[in-house]
Amino acid sequence: MNINSLCYLGLGFLSVILLLYVCYIKGIKRSLLLYLAMVGLGYMIEAIIYNFLGSYQYYPKLLKHDRIYDSNMGAIASNFLALPVTATYIASFHRKWLWIAFFTGLFAVIEWVFIKLHIYKHNWWKIGYTSLGLPFYYLSAKFLIKKMVLPLKGVLHSLVLFLVVGAIQGTFHMIPIMLFSSRYYQLGWWGNPSKDTTAFAAVSYLCATLFYVIVAKIPYLPKWLKYVITPVCMYAVTIILRKSGILHSQVWWDPWYYIIFSIIALWFTESISRCLSKGL
Repeated sequence: MNINSLCYLGLGFLSVILLLYVCYIKGIKRSLLLYLAMVGLGYMIEAIIYNFLGSYQYYPKLLKHDRIYDSNMGAIASNFLALPVTATYIASFHRKWLWIAFFTGLFAVIEWVFIKLHIYKHNWWKIGYTSLGLPFYYLSAKFLIKKMVLPLKGVLHSLVLFLVVGAIQGTFHMIPIMLFSSRYYQLGWWGNPSKDTTAFAAVSYLCATLFYVIVAKIPYLPKWLKYVITPVCMYAVTIILRKSGILHSQVWWDPWYYIIFSIIALWFTESISRCLSKGL
């Protein structure tokens, strides 16, 4: 195993250990919901600066068949593990500014080391941007945990629900594409099909997440009807994207994966909605 993979896997492993520690001390449900909300927030930020604005490139050398998807794996190590886990730790243990400064400095150093090792590259991004942005990210976690311990209602309930569901939706939308080349999106936004796919997948998962939140929160719609409408809509979107030449499935199970997952995602959305309505 090369140095690139070891560094990213090591960062991911340490993040998992820290998350397990937080869950053990502070409780699984509260810790995981906050963690997923921070993953969702991180995904939204990355959709803009990484997917569309090309801020940086990762080189974990975990997926050798495609450099764009390999870079996405590096983004997962950062935005699915390291950053949201440390945010969950800071908020769950009510750490003050000294801890925020410590983790901000730590990630600035890690970023610098990864650049020197040539396993990560800035395009227009700078370490200073990381150092300025992370404190706000950590403060967002501290704000959310204060609100989530109480029953959530209205706009804040919808926002937190969107973040939590978005974390799951975004991850499970992209993983089969990167690992199994199950589909690709062709739009001509960039010259590279994988970059097109990564960018459109971000748009797709955000729209799907919004759909699940809206459907789950419609009070007058019978529950059984929601579970009929959801897969039908997913099937219709699949047909439209295929007919327009945007979606290209490369394995037989590709459309069925997203149709079946839409049912699971709706169930997950309703479950999390009830949980947030009761408070943690």
